[in-house]
Amino acid sequence: MVYIHNWEDFLQPYELTVSELKLKLEGIRAQFNKKNIHSPIESVRVRVKTINSILDKADRMGLLLDEIGEKMHDIAGVRITCQFVEDIYSVVALLKNRKDIEVIYERDYVSYPKLSGYRSYHIHATYDLETTEGTKKVLFEVQIRTMAMNVWATVEHSLNYKYEDEIPQEIKEKLIQAAEAAQTLDNLLSQIKNEISEAQQQFIQKKQGTYKLYDDDDKTS
Repeated sequence: MVYIHNWEDFLQPYELTVSELKLKLEGIRAQFNKKNIHSPIESVRVRVKTINSILDKADRMGLLLDEIGEKMHDIAGVRITCQFVEDIYSVVALLKNRKDIEVIYERDYVSYPKLSGYRSYHIHATYDLETTEGTKKVLFEVQIRTMAMNVWATVEHSLNYKYEDEIPQEIKEKLIQAAEAAQTLDNLLSQIKNEISEAQQQFIQKKQGTYKLYDDDDKTS
């Protein structure tokens, strides 16, 4: 068990974990782009829960302080957004193939959305963090979703905060309609995925060529 004597010491492994994961995942995205290959990773955001948020959730879960480190899986959080639904499963495979990550739980809310309309792919895993005392397995959560899913989830989160998780039925119905619209958008974008990817790669190549031209000009000036 890990008892919390000092919050700064307790949270440090989580902060290091999300920092390293963000760096590594953005590095993967950069490698895809450098090869002019479509990257399944569009953006990466990370966060570590605040102390108040941890205590509130521990209270809801009925956890003692010395149980938080072992039973609360989302103190460290990573959110990966993708352009296309298919990219979500590419990212899932990518994470599962990493030697520094061990998946312990996953839930596919993309293929099986919640009744509210929520869609996302959740993974609970451990990350091998190298410390001065050896390798430490740090629990973290990953949420993988398209940009359309992310917009919807952000709106729902704000409404849940406003109404304290008691959203009026009329607004719930509109949220379900919005979720259906977001799913339609994702489906349509998937149908023209190749055209979109080709257009984006052409833009990147043109942009890189322009920069190269400027660099060459600078060298001769």
